[in-house]
Amino acid sequence: MLALAAVVGIICAAVVIAYFIALDQVRASAANGGFVPVTSRQPFTKRLESLMRPMVTRLPALKTSELRQKLSRAGDPFNLTPAGFQAVRFALGALGAIAGIALGIVLPLPIPLILEVPLAGALIAILGYVGPRLWLEQRIAGRRHEIHRSLAEATDLLTLVVESGMSLDEGLLSITERFHNALGDEIGKVLREIRLGRPRMAALEHMAETVGVPDLYHLVEAIVQSDQMGVPIARLLRVQATEMRRRQRQLAQERAAQASSRMVFPMVGCIFPVLWIVLLGPAIIQAVGSFR
Repeated sequence: MLALAAVVGIICAAVVIAYFIALDQVRASAANGGFVPVTSRQPFTKRLESLMRPMVTRLPALKTSELRQKLSRAGDPFNLTPAGFQAVRFALGALGAIAGIALGIVLPLPIPLILEVPLAGALIAILGYVGPRLWLEQRIAGRRHEIHRSLAEATDLLTLVVESGMSLDEGLLSITERFHNALGDEIGKVLREIRLGRPRMAALEHMAETVGVPDLYHLVEAIVQSDQMGVPIARLLRVQATEMRRRQRQLAQERAAQASSRMVFPMVGCIFPVLWIVLLGPAIIQAVGSFR
């Protein structure tokens, strides 16, 4: 009965999705005077977004804005929009529910089947829904760490380029040519915005606010202030590069000082038990043999 119910649920879901697809096509046909243009082949995420459009279009505007900012901090993976990301989450949750119901029917567990099937479906559905959000947070943290790690070297390169007599834009271009990582991608976005007509300082401030790395934010603020006050930017960049190196050295020293305390837990949990077994094992075996 449960297997039959699962099959019926899948069929009903397919019918509902097909209904919304047909409804969108009818609306598009009516808007175009009864003619539906032939479009090029879309990526899977875009097609999934169009399928889940009735659900994702009801997201609050504030939540959509926050999600768009997080996707931008993550580097716009797979060119996902907020609606597309939510569509992926809903789709993975639905697939997880179907897979959980199937596993609950197939796998024998020491609990009643009427409890096993819905629990398995709900658990895997929750994992499928939460998994993309965790992946997005991990990607954001990885990009922040990558930017923070290469920022001091990029500042040194920018300082050398500006001190040689070139402009700030040429220095930013040299960073994109030298650094093929998250920092180079963000600087490339800034250069594209400048070419499209956005003011240079506004583009830099937007990048600093979007990325969320404190050192990059301080660097951009210093550049903006030097531009407003007329201070030579080369001297300012040299000071910022020296300060970043000092902070990185201080952070490395703090981590080295914490290493001894962090080594206590693996030593107590992994090394000492094995050591006691090796040292006391023969004596325990002899004592047990003598008692026998």
